[in-house]
Amino acid sequence: MDDKTTEIELRLLLEALFQKYCYDFRGYSMASIKRRLFQAREHFDCRTFSQLQDRVLHDPAVLSKLLSFLTVRVSELFRNPAYFLAIREKVIPYLRTYPSIKVWVAGCGAGEEVYSLAILFREEGLENRTMFYGTDISPEALEKAKAGVYKLDRIPLFTENHRQSGGKSSLSDYYSAAYQAAIFDKNLRRRVVFSDHSLATDGVFAEVQFISCRNVLIYFDRELQDRAVGLFKDSLARKGFLGLGFKESLRFNRHADTFTEFARSERIYQKRGDL
Repeated sequence: MDDKTTEIELRLLLEALFQKYCYDFRGYSMASIKRRLFQAREHFDCRTFSQLQDRVLHDPAVLSKLLSFLTVRVSELFRNPAYFLAIREKVIPYLRTYPSIKVWVAGCGAGEEVYSLAILFREEGLENRTMFYGTDISPEALEKAKAGVYKLDRIPLFTENHRQSGGKSSLSDYYSAAYQAAIFDKNLRRRVVFSDHSLATDGVFAEVQFISCRNVLIYFDRELQDRAVGLFKDSLARKGFLGLGFKESLRFNRHADTFTEFARSERIYQKRGDL
């Protein structure tokens, strides 16, 4: 099949996902989405994207697995420890001034970043006045996040990351080990809400003081990046904070003037106080 026909089929599949299920990947980076869809096509043993489209339109059970291909994000607890150290040392002093705090992790995947922040806020004495919102478009990822269960062989890396992030306790205080799995303390989830939310189609759902959205914007085209950052701008309280991934920036974003660089090397921005 020629490349032009493949491209047409791919875009029709994305349109079908939006029209039937309201999942909008049309503004994602085409190079990334194409690579993932080729993997999905092979997994489902489909010769063409048209065959994959037929299956996903007529068998909703296929949708959840397809979303796992389209939204896969590899993460870990306290990934890039310098980011969490900057939150601990530079952002937390500001957040302490609020009587109540709301934190939004957008594109939370399997929940590693949510649990990282919950642990950090507990160590800093802010957990009891903080609500954490972890959102994603993948039902499968959200179920994993709610379970809070990770493979035991990942724990040494998690532990070292926690130490480098300025951890004030042992990570082992927050999980129990059983059957080659680490099960994180259910008390960490008592102030956490995991829910479905799409940066491509949904709107603002709460005013928050801190947003962490790392390694998500790199999968969006410029227009969708503008939309997502616009949502963050509208969601943040004045002088609220936005954390991005190390390969991401607001430099060319339509809403860049809304923010100032707060911790430049860690990609943490602060919303201006006059807006």
